Amino acid sequence: MIDLRSDTVTKPTDAMRKASYEAEVGDDVYGEDPTVNKLEEKAAEILGKEAALFVTSGTQGNQIAVLTHCQPGNEIILEANAHIFLYEGAAISAFAGVQPRTIVGERGAMDPEKVESAIRTEDVHFPETGLICLENTHNKAGGAVLPLEYMKKIYQIAQSHNVPVHLDGARLFNASAATNIPVREFAAYTDTVQFCLSKGLGAPVGSIIAGSKEFIHQARKWRKRLGGGLRQAGVIAAPGLVALEEMTERLAKDHEHAKMLAEGLENIDGIIIENKVETNIVLVNVEGTPYHSESFVEMLKQEGILSGSFGPHTIRFVTHFDVSREEIKKTIEIIQKLVG
Repeated sequence: MIDLRSDTVTKPTDAMRKASYEAEVGDDVYGEDPTVNKLEEKAAEILGKEAALFVTSGTQGNQIAVLTHCQPGNEIILEANAHIFLYEGAAISAFAGVQPRTIVGERGAMDPEKVESAIRTEDVHFPETGLICLENTHNKAGGAVLPLEYMKKIYQIAQSHNVPVHLDGARLFNASAATNIPVREFAAYTDTVQFCLSKGLGAPVGSIIAGSKEFIHQARKWRKRLGGGLRQAGVIAAPGLVALEEMTERLAKDHEHAKMLAEGLENIDGIIIENKVETNIVLVNVEGTPYHSESFVEMLKQEGILSGSFGPHTIRFVTHFDVSREEIKKTIEIIQKLVG
């Protein structure tokens, strides 16, 4: 099967498996796992933050960030199609007791003026604005990159109102690869940042959240409260180290494959590419064909291609290091045959 459902489906590399087998371990709840400690130190250094924390998933990382930044009854500002809002089970409300204030953005970017207008003034009737959340790259916007200058503008607005900024950077390294801007420059315009080791970087599990030492100290307690205290976690942290050391530079190849897929598909009658393909996500609209997205996804599955329905007429394809150039060519050929 050619699996283009997500970059979460990748299998660990041989180097990751070897690193996991050979990992030096200890009890991480006591801070005694040397491999976890090394991963956290390296991640903090790469991001230019004081400290970092290894967590089980991007969702857990985002939720810990909200819990640490906010108080129950706060409001957080985020883009209307943000992953935190759409795909994390309303956890910000269920766990942190905060409500979302969504702003419809363009390619994942909220208008800075609207963001500033949404920050609450002091009034007994209003919740306090506890956090502004950004997402880079933006999943629902087709892997769109939030420009560095845009992030700087939002950060300056937030600072002027004493509101922290959290970045859901699940695919932040893709943004870096697409722009040749180091991840630490994006992270500079945030108070905290989360990125996934298990998406484009290919590790089997885990994410990182990073920020100040004080923030991470508090975040560690929230991780424990959520049941995320880890014991001999070096066996899963070791592949994360390999991901940071060996997998970031090759992301450009995934982007090339995504653009190749988009260019091949946009020449097929009835198919429209919905997004500007900057990174590794391609959104394909099949409204001009006799099929809706779910039936098209099922047809592709019968032909040996896995993809995901992203709306009534939209299919999402995500490239990653387990998909080759030849498989991209085959995917284009099969879709041409099906539509033809």
